[in-house]
Amino acid sequence: MTDAAPRRRGRPSRTETEAAPATRDRILDAAREEFSERGYEKTSVRGIAKAAGVDSALVHHYFGTKEQVFEAAIEVAFAPALAAPVTVEDGPLDGVGERLTRFIFGIWENPATRAPLLAIVRSAVNNETAAAVFRRLIAAQLLRRIAQQLDLPDAELRAELAAAQLVGVAMLRYVIRVEPLASADLEPIVARVAPVVQGHLTLP
Repeated sequence: MTDAAPRRRGRPSRTETEAAPATRDRILDAAREEFSERGYEKTSVRGIAKAAGVDSALVHHYFGTKEQVFEAAIEVAFAPALAAPVTVEDGPLDGVGERLTRFIFGIWENPATRAPLLAIVRSAVNNETAAAVFRRLIAAQLLRRIAQQLDLPDAELRAELAAAQLVGVAMLRYVIRVEPLASADLEPIVARVAPVVQGHLTLP
């Protein structure tokens, strides 16, 4: 019986290229796990490739550098939150604070969407390169889009202040888990935070 040919390094084969969507998803899943467990600095493209069961060259082929892999992983993990600007326009402006607060906290409350977010946030907090990637995504795809929906003076600053309020509470409740905030019912939190978010977004 002839031994199987060794795996060829370098450019992906035609079979690998045809299986691109599944392979890319597997690499991204592995990347999120690696960034979550090891942090940005200790994660390597080689480690991601090993966890995904592919050659390192395939990771580079689909995503490029480690920073680009991280950015792609962020976009997938953060995708649910990127619909937040829709909540701004989906109703009257005087209720935007509550809509946005419920939307963001709803993502964090859901275990399926919270887990990948935690992985990304932890990496961003501990590494400046990861933080810079995270900031670019937040600014370009979330805050500016919210600002465009407001049509008010200082719209970008308003959106950033509202985001700071929501992110701060989310960090304490879901990431650092400070008590009693971490175990408190969500409704009282929404009742207290939403008016502050509303003020940042719409008050003179």
